Amino acid sequence: MVRPKALSKKQQKKGIDFKKIKRKVGRKLPPPKNATNTEIKSKAIVLPEQSVASDRVGLAVNKKGLTLKELLQQTSHHNPKVRRDALMGIKDLFLKHPDELRLHMYAVVEKLRERIGDDDKLVREALYQLFKSVIFPSCKEGNQGPFVSLMMAYIFNAMTHLAVDVRLMAFRFLGLVVLHYPPTFLLYAEKILQNYEEILCKHQLFAQDRSKLKTALAGLMCCLSLLPCNDQEDNASEKKTTGKRLLHGFEQDVYASSSGWNTLGLEKLKGLVPVLINCLREILSVVNSLPSLEFQSFDCMLTILQSIDLAVKFFIATIDKSESDLQTTLGGATLATLDQGVASVILKRLCVLFPLNPAHHASQKDSDRYFALNVMIADIFLSCSEWISPPDDMSERFLEFVEVMLLGKISDSAKTEATVSNKHLLLPFIPKLLAQVPNNWKSRLLQAFTRAFRECNHQSSLKLAFLSIIEEIVIPGQNRIHLDVSDPELLDHQIAWVRELPALLIMLGEKHQSVTQVVLRLILRLGQSASSRPTLQGEYDNIQYPLQDFFCKCQDESSVSYGPFIRLSQDCQELAVSCLYYFSHLDSALLKAIATCYLCNDLEPSVLFRTIEVLDSAYAAGHIWISDIISFFITLLSRFKVSPDNALPVKEVEPKISNCGTLRLLTSVVCSCLLHIGDESMVLQMIEKVIIDQMKLKPSRDNACALLRLLVTLDSKPTRLSEQTIDGLASFLALYLIDICSVVIPHISEEDDEAAVAFLDRMTHYYVLPCLFLFDRSQRLLKLVLNEMESLISGRTSLSCLKNGSHGTDHSTSVIAIVYVLQLMHKDFKIRQIQSSFKAEIECILRSLQALVESSTTLEERHKLQCAYHRVHRMLGNLQERTPCLL
Repeated sequence: MVRPKALSKKQQKKGIDFKKIKRKVGRKLPPPKNATNTEIKSKAIVLPEQSVASDRVGLAVNKKGLTLKELLQQTSHHNPKVRRDALMGIKDLFLKHPDELRLHMYAVVEKLRERIGDDDKLVREALYQLFKSVIFPSCKEGNQGPFVSLMMAYIFNAMTHLAVDVRLMAFRFLGLVVLHYPPTFLLYAEKILQNYEEILCKHQLFAQDRSKLKTALAGLMCCLSLLPCNDQEDNASEKKTTGKRLLHGFEQDVYASSSGWNTLGLEKLKGLVPVLINCLREILSVVNSLPSLEFQSFDCMLTILQSIDLAVKFFIATIDKSESDLQTTLGGATLATLDQGVASVILKRLCVLFPLNPAHHASQKDSDRYFALNVMIADIFLSCSEWISPPDDMSERFLEFVEVMLLGKISDSAKTEATVSNKHLLLPFIPKLLAQVPNNWKSRLLQAFTRAFRECNHQSSLKLAFLSIIEEIVIPGQNRIHLDVSDPELLDHQIAWVRELPALLIMLGEKHQSVTQVVLRLILRLGQSASSRPTLQGEYDNIQYPLQDFFCKCQDESSVSYGPFIRLSQDCQELAVSCLYYFSHLDSALLKAIATCYLCNDLEPSVLFRTIEVLDSAYAAGHIWISDIISFFITLLSRFKVSPDNALPVKEVEPKISNCGTLRLLTSVVCSCLLHIGDESMVLQMIEKVIIDQMKLKPSRDNACALLRLLVTLDSKPTRLSEQTIDGLASFLALYLIDICSVVIPHISEEDDEAAVAFLDRMTHYYVLPCLFLFDRSQRLLKLVLNEMESLISGRTSLSCLKNGSHGTDHSTSVIAIVYVLQLMHKDFKIRQIQSSFKAEIECILRSLQALVESSTTLEERHKLQCAYHRVHRMLGNLQERTPCLL
């Protein structure tokens, strides 16, 4: 038998065709040997240009590199910090790239409005600041209407939120929208007022924190201030401004809602007023338990009272309008009937509180605050008094308060600036009270008002309010208030007010020109209306005497002290000048003060000519005597100062620099006025003696020329001047002509330019022309002047009188000037014809020249005089031949 071991070795040596592989259960089978490997292996290639930042090239990003789209997406993130950071990032992006906001305004607002009712306080505040500081200011001049309509739905939704903070923030958003787009309130008035009424009814929400109440009230004040008021001009300007910001399609909706305001929002507003009063009472109940009136409580109460006041004034404005359209919409009942119930509620509830007094000893600050609150309550009461007639006991309390306020007897606080400023609120009611209250109260109020007006600081803005009330009372037709102008007590106080105005003008000076302008306008209005009231006209005429110091305080020529008029603006000066026309008789003292004031070089020429125009009209109306207006005109011409003093313009540019041109225009205007104020011969008789007296005072060349031109304008050919006037003119004209030529001759010898020489000839002709007219009209005057010149050459008359102003002349220069004067007269055709009749006088001048040549001591002087002698000799020869001669 074979052993098993050996047998197994033999079997192993045999060939095996297929090898059988044993597999364990559960193991994965290997892939077949002929299977295709489909696995792909690769390595990432990192290139710099394939960065994620390359996708943002050309896009606007904030400082963190985020685009607007990414930031808007993050505003909806579940994490409040991410939402807040997104809003801050949007603000940063818009500040860096303003164009992004203009391009994507609609989409941005549409996305951001979702966060108005956000649960997180910081997110809401960030959104509010974003709209306040960036979005609204950037689209201020654009079309705000469409995106405002997007926001309002979310704002109203947030107003009904369960969380109080979210609701209050919604009112803040509303105030922001109304501030930048006022038509919003008119569009959504009914819904807005309803939400305010609901939030203000929850007094427990504001019991501990007054700042929350203030947040709600601030938006309400902004809305109620947009209600239509009595000032139609303000409404028109506001409507015009609002219309510029509207699209044409959206504008129709705004005005349609505005016209439908009375029917949609009136009832809601009526329901809101009692809620505000209840809110005020709740605050007072808490304040009375506190030792002092803290600022937040005071601010809330003041805002509540201001809101009630705005509502009341709107009710009164609606009553004043036509009620015909409202009768159908309100079921046939008139608006006044419906509103009387509201007025009654307001009066009863507020009168219970009035006057507000501190429960404990009040500090100065608390006293001022209570006074401000009482003023607001009084303002509301007086407004309601136009609505319905309150009981007498109720009226007594408020009238006493008004009287005490005017007299300033409300403890020591009446002297503080805060208390004084509150008087502005009640002063507008004074005219209405004077027309309605009994006589005893009328007397008390007039006395208090007059005393307060006198004691009010002229620098205070309260003075303007007093002046406005005075104008309303004194000048009829200002409003619908009808006061008895025949009441003697009222007239006495009106006279007292008018007498205070001149002193007030002088006290104001030039430092408070806004108040000065109001005073001058009031005086002008008084003058315009005084003609229908003789008593008031007399008082208006009397204010011209204290007004003298307003123009010129000291009229002495040696020391002139000008009044405030000279330093006022041209608008104020125009008003002051216009007041002069309405004096029934202008006193000569006032005209003298005005003339002295107008001699100042600081005054604009336009004011001077406007004054002449007004005075000429006043003379035509019989308000000025002819002697006074002639004296005024001659004073201007004789004393007007030309700069530089007494200098003849020898260069073509100098008349533009100096005021010589002003004097020439003034001369022309005065001559034109005197030509039509009366008969020329009569006026000439009145002024010729005055002019001769002025000539004796040796006026400057320009003033003398102005007076001579005035004399020539009124004179005629043959002359109407008296013999005495001609005798007085002869000596003056001789010296005047010599003085003119003695200044011109040196410049002619120095000038080589033909244009300059021609200009000097024109200037000389301007000064000499009046004399030539006088010589043409009176040969006797020419003969006397020639004799005077011969006397000056011969030395019988002293030349010391030629030293006029700064120009003194020696004898030889004066002689040469006389020869130049003779040549000027010889150039004029008419005068040359007249000169032929005075050959004897010219021969005497020639003999005197010859004697002077023979007696001359220096060679240079002898040469000058010899040349002058030859010129006169040739001129005399030409006269004898009766032929023209060109010298």
